[in-house]
Amino acid sequence: MNKSDLVSAIADNSGLSKADAARALEATTTAISTTLASGDSVAITGFGSFLVRARAARTGRNPQTGAAIQISASNAPAFKAGKLLKESVN
Repeated sequence: MNKSDLVSAIADNSGLSKADAARALEATTTAISTTLASGDSVAITGFGSFLVRARAARTGRNPQTGAAIQISASNAPAFKAGKLLKESVN
Protein backbone atom coordinates (compact mmCIF):
# COMPACT_ATOMS: atom_id res chain seq x y z
CA MET A 1 0.00 0.00 0.00
CA ASN A 2 1.39 3.36 -0.98
CA LYS A 3 0.36 6.84 0.15
CA SER A 4 -2.42 7.30 -2.42
CA ASP A 5 -3.86 3.87 -1.52
CA LEU A 6 -3.78 4.86 2.15
CA VAL A 7 -5.53 8.17 1.40
CA SER A 8 -8.23 6.26 -0.51
CA ALA A 9 -8.68 3.80 2.37
CA ILE A 10 -8.95 6.64 4.90
CA ALA A 11 -11.52 8.40 2.72
CA ASP A 12 -13.58 5.23 2.28
CA ASN A 13 -13.52 4.31 5.99
CA SER A 14 -14.17 7.79 7.38
CA GLY A 15 -16.56 9.34 4.87
CA LEU A 16 -14.09 12.18 4.21
CA SER A 17 -13.27 13.36 0.73
CA LYS A 18 -9.92 12.25 -0.67
CA ALA A 19 -8.61 15.81 -0.36
CA ASP A 20 -9.62 15.97 3.32
CA ALA A 21 -8.15 12.51 3.94
CA ALA A 22 -4.88 13.57 2.30
CA ARG A 23 -4.71 16.70 4.48
CA ALA A 24 -5.46 14.61 7.59
CA LEU A 25 -2.73 12.11 6.72
CA GLU A 26 -0.24 14.91 6.01
CA ALA A 27 -1.09 16.61 9.31
CA THR A 28 -0.65 13.32 11.18
CA THR A 29 2.73 12.52 9.65
CA THR A 30 3.92 16.10 10.21
CA ALA A 31 2.86 15.98 13.87
CA ILE A 32 4.64 12.65 14.40
CA SER A 33 7.81 13.88 12.64
CA THR A 34 7.89 17.13 14.61
CA THR A 35 7.40 15.32 17.91
CA LEU A 36 10.16 12.80 17.13
CA ALA A 37 12.51 15.59 16.05
CA SER A 38 12.06 17.19 19.48
CA GLY A 39 13.12 13.91 21.11
CA ASP A 40 9.70 12.86 22.42
CA SER A 41 7.76 9.72 21.53
CA VAL A 42 4.24 9.31 20.16
CA ALA A 43 2.02 6.55 21.57
CA ILE A 44 -1.22 5.50 19.91
CA THR A 45 -3.01 3.14 22.28
CA GLY A 46 -3.70 -0.22 20.67
CA PHE A 47 -1.65 0.61 17.58
CA GLY A 48 1.91 1.25 18.75
CA SER A 49 4.56 3.80 19.59
CA PHE A 50 6.86 5.90 17.45
CA LEU A 51 10.14 6.67 19.21
CA VAL A 52 13.70 7.78 18.66
CA ARG A 53 16.53 5.32 19.24
CA ALA A 54 20.12 6.43 19.69
CA ARG A 55 22.72 4.61 17.61
CA ALA A 56 26.20 4.53 19.07
CA ALA A 57 29.30 5.43 17.07
CA ARG A 58 30.99 2.39 15.57
CA THR A 59 33.68 1.27 13.18
CA GLY A 60 32.57 0.01 9.78
CA ARG A 61 34.27 -1.16 6.60
CA ASN A 62 34.28 0.32 3.13
CA PRO A 63 33.03 -2.60 0.99
CA GLN A 64 35.13 -1.59 -2.03
CA THR A 65 38.49 -1.13 -0.32
CA GLY A 66 38.03 -2.93 3.00
CA ALA A 67 39.37 0.14 4.80
CA ALA A 68 38.04 0.84 8.29
CA ILE A 69 35.84 3.92 8.60
CA GLN A 70 34.32 5.60 11.62
CA ILE A 71 30.50 5.80 11.56
CA SER A 72 29.29 8.63 13.80
CA ALA A 73 26.52 8.33 16.38
CA SER A 74 23.02 9.17 15.18
CA ASN A 75 19.36 9.05 16.12
CA ALA A 76 16.94 6.83 14.20
CA PRO A 77 13.14 6.77 14.20
CA ALA A 78 11.60 3.47 15.28
CA PHE A 79 8.16 1.93 15.64
CA LYS A 80 7.11 -0.53 18.31
CA ALA A 81 3.85 -2.33 17.51
CA GLY A 82 1.15 -2.42 20.19
CA LYS A 83 -0.57 -5.54 21.49
CA LEU A 84 -3.77 -5.12 19.46
CA LEU A 85 -1.83 -4.57 16.22
CA LYS A 86 0.29 -7.66 16.86
CA GLU A 87 -2.82 -9.73 17.57
CA SER A 88 -4.59 -8.51 14.42
CA VAL A 89 -1.61 -9.50 12.27
CA ASN A 90 -1.31 -12.95 13.81
